[in-house]
Amino acid sequence: MDDKTEAELERIFAARDRDNMGPTIAALLPIYDEHPHDPQVLYEVGGAYDTAGDEATALGFYERAMAEGLEGDVRRRCYLQQGSTLRNLGRLDESIELFARARAEFPDSVSLGAFEALTLHAAGRANTALGSLLTLLAEHVHAEELDRYQAALRGNAEYLVSLDDPR
Repeated sequence: MDDKTEAELERIFAARDRDNMGPTIAALLPIYDEHPHDPQVLYEVGGAYDTAGDEATALGFYERAMAEGLEGDVRRRCYLQQGSTLRNLGRLDESIELFARARAEFPDSVSLGAFEALTLHAAGRANTALGSLLTLLAEHVHAEELDRYQAALRGNAEYLVSLDDPR
C-alpha cells in the first residue's frame, strides 16, 4: 500500500463514528475500488462492516484479506476479528479451528487466547475456556503474588481442560 492510501485510511478512521459506520464505509469503498486486492484495504473494509454489525459481509473481506497475503500484526488482528465474527455468526467449529491456526502462528498472543476462550465457552466447553485463561494468566501476567502459583495454575488449567476432553 502506498503512503497516500495509508494516510487516507488513517484520516477516515480518525473521523469514524462507531455508532454510525455508514460514512466510514462510504469513504472506504472508493479506496477498495482502487485497490481490490490490497490485503490491508480488504481488512479495513471488513473491520468497518464488522463494527457496523454486518458480520456476514465483514467475514468475506477478512477471508479475502488473508487469501491476499495479509502479514504481521494486522494478520493477527484479522485472525482475531474473523474468529470472533465466526463465533458471533454461530459458526463455532470454524471459529475454534481458525483460532487454533492463529494460535499456532502467533503462540504468544494474549488477545487471540482471550477471544479463543470466548469461542470455547460459546461452544459449551466452559472448562477448556477457563483452563486456557488460567494458562494465559500463568504465562503472561507477572506479579510477585501470582508467580509463586504458576505451577498450581497450570495444573488446574490442565485438569479443567481434561474435563471437556471426550476421551
